[in-house]
Amino acid sequence: MSFNLDDIDRSIIAALVEDSRLSVRQLADRVHISRSAAHKRFTALVESGAIRKFTAEVDRSALGMSVMAVVVVKIGERPWPEVRDDLAGLPFVEKVQAVSGDIDALVTVNAPDNTALSQVILRRIHEVPGVVSTRSLLILDEAEGSRPGAHRH
Repeated sequence: MSFNLDDIDRSIIAALVEDSRLSVRQLADRVHISRSAAHKRFTALVESGAIRKFTAEVDRSALGMSVMAVVVVKIGERPWPEVRDDLAGLPFVEKVQAVSGDIDALVTVNAPDNTALSQVILRRIHEVPGVVSTRSLLILDEAEGSRPGAHRH
């Protein structure tokens, strides 16, 4: 999907990526436009789908999710949308991504402990029809990069 975003739209998105709780008045002040113009542009960005949703970013450890892994998945003959949906529906699965190359998908799993992680990987993921093989990579440390829209070009 293509969006025709100008510099003001990009500034609005950057401000909301930084703090999605900004009021329309605060947004207008931040990007130096009128409140009515900010409201109109904000509404248009949401309605066009350029802004898809607003969420809370939660520290995984606050939820008791202390172990994370990326599972490299090789898929057989079953259609990708069916495998994707089954994998995404498993407990502790945060994200499922199709990738290019000699593997088919990456599955990000967050779990409270190694036992739960092992159960998800060794039992649940392997039981999904179409999954041929997996390789697990434990995440030992991570750092946040910039999110889409956080920086203007």
